[in-house]
Amino acid sequence: MNELFRVRRPRLRRFLLVAGAVAALLAAAAWELVLSRGRTPPIVGPDGAPLAQSVASLEQVSLGGVPQWILVRGRDRRKPVLLFAHGGPGMPAMHLAHAWQRPLEEDFVIVHWDRRGVGKSSRSPLPEGSLTVRRTLDDLHELTDLLRARFGQERIYLLGHSWGSYLGLLEVHERPDRYLALIGTGQEAGTRAEIRAARRAFFAAHAARTHDDALARRLADPASELGEDDLFRYGGELYGARSVLPLIWAGLRAPEYDLADMLALKRSCDRVNHEMREDVEPKLDQGEIRQLEIPVFLLLGRHDENTPSELAVAYLDRLQAPLKGVEWLDRSAHLPFFEEPERFRAALQQVDAAVQRFWKSPPVPGPSGNEPQPTR
Repeated sequence: MNELFRVRRPRLRRFLLVAGAVAALLAAAAWELVLSRGRTPPIVGPDGAPLAQSVASLEQVSLGGVPQWILVRGRDRRKPVLLFAHGGPGMPAMHLAHAWQRPLEEDFVIVHWDRRGVGKSSRSPLPEGSLTVRRTLDDLHELTDLLRARFGQERIYLLGHSWGSYLGLLEVHERPDRYLALIGTGQEAGTRAEIRAARRAFFAAHAARTHDDALARRLADPASELGEDDLFRYGGELYGARSVLPLIWAGLRAPEYDLADMLALKRSCDRVNHEMREDVEPKLDQGEIRQLEIPVFLLLGRHDENTPSELAVAYLDRLQAPLKGVEWLDRSAHLPFFEEPERFRAALQQVDAAVQRFWKSPPVPGPSGNEPQPTR
């Protein structure tokens, strides 16, 4: 009996050590992914104390009677407010903010908003039938006025990404008096047929350049559709990557999203994308706004084929606005803020300088009512 016990004791010791290590790892994972998440870190000075004029807030606000989450960060609350309208319509950007925007917090107070039904806001129940463009615009009106009052600014910046750039066009067309400028990135433009043709031309060029026979065969079939997975695979979504993994990895490290938020992300995205009802004219990819009363700038990834950049530039050429321009990010596709954050910041600084000059001395409109800046 004693001999048997001596044989089993080392095995028991190893079992207890392994079990302890696993328990420690699980506890660390629980702390990292659940207990320590769901908050945004303070903005501190060299002494480690929060800066006196800084703002770093993750909070719920009521918009249209529905609780929705916003992230507000800036080193100086007196800087211009920049409201980021995410894409999708169900794909938030708040969980990526930590990966690219920290330097920009020196120049702006940046506000991310998880719209109703999206991301962190997906936990709040929605009234039946409230996922509409009209209701989303009304929420945006309300949030803009809340920010204007909170920071004492008559006008703020609106930056729209992808579907958010469509929302931005509708918003500043209805409420130009609230905004300094509209900034589009991953800009929606063109008809569905034009977008499809531009994407297929991109895939055809790639197939010819790389001798990709499988892709060429898919393109030869008029009924075949190449989707977002293909855009990732061939660099039309993220120029420096061939999958969605960099976005997933960045999202998993977001301090503002806990594990429940991350697990709900795809489900909420799919739901909003499926249920969003377009009840405002012009509808996406079916028409366009031809004139705006405020400056418009596009910050475009040179390799964006999700929302083809050449269609966005062609649209800007047609658009009448008192000031407009294009900044190109040559090593980016659909998410230039994430792909080239330093270049994106420099472009936004240039836009801000031009816009501030404009509002100090707006140009006198010519016969066409439009005095555009040259595009590059």
